[in-house]
Formats: sequence, C-alpha cells, structure tokens
Amino acid sequence: MSISIRLSRGGAKKRPYYRIVVANSRSPRDGKYLEQIGTYNPLLAKDSADRVKLVEDRARYWLGVGAQPTDRVARFLDAAGIKERAVRVNPKKGEPGEKAKERAEERAAKIAEAEEAARAAEEEAKAAAAAPAEEAPAEEAPAAEEAATEEQAEG
Repeated sequence: MSISIRLSRGGAKKRPYYRIVVANSRSPRDGKYLEQIGTYNPLLAKDSADRVKLVEDRARYWLGVGAQPTDRVARFLDAAGIKERAVRVNPKKGEPGEKAKERAEERAAKIAEAEEAARAAEEEAKAAAAAPAEEAPAEEAPAAEEAATEEQAEG
C-alpha cells in the first residue's frame, strides 16, 4: 500500500478549505484517509499563521514510514522546515512560442521604421528651417535674371 500526504478539499463552493491528510494513494481525493495531520485555508492572507497548520511530529512520522507528499504539501513541509523540497526549474516556462516571437520581431521592425521616419522628418524640418535664411539671396537672383530677360524681350 503506497501512502501519500495530500490535500482533501472541504468547504463550500468557491470557498475552499483543505485538510492535510495521510491516505492510501488509490483512495479518492475527498474519501477515506488514515490520519489528518493539518489544515490549509487559502482564503487567508499569505503571511497569516492560521493559513497552514501542521502537526510536525505526525508529519515526520509519516515521512519516516515512507509517505510521499504531493507537490503542494511538499511546499508546506519545506516552509515548515520538516522536509527540504527539491527546487524545480523550467527555464522555458515563460518563454513565448515561435509565432509570438515572430510577431514581436515584426512589431519591433515597424517601430524602428517609424522612429527612423520621424528622425528623417525632423532633420528635413530643421534643414528647411535653416535653408530659407541661406537661400533668400539666391531667390532674388533668379528674379533679377527674369527682369533682365523681360527687358531684352521688350527691347
């Protein structure tokens, strides 16, 4: 008979309350259990002392006998200092998929193009603001040439 230390759900709908129980691994989640060794109330604040209550000596006994805690119960036992939990690492868990990466690259390229176009427009505006002051005499010269050509055409 394999024994597990796990949560057994109680409480009303959308108001969960769990018992930390030692049970046969083949028995139903909320069914028959060997012993209740604690409680867990997820509705309480995370820093509340009443959120997780464990009877440490009974938990140590059942772990000594060979009971296997579920992942959530292993976290509780680790927090209580009863049994150290091996850290699980999944570096790819938060990584986006291939299509999301492609969309992000396209978005970044569009933003870069827009920024480049905005810089070019600013440079053109600065050049246009500086150019009329320098080109003003150059505009008068063609007007003088036109007047000269008109005089020649008349004369």
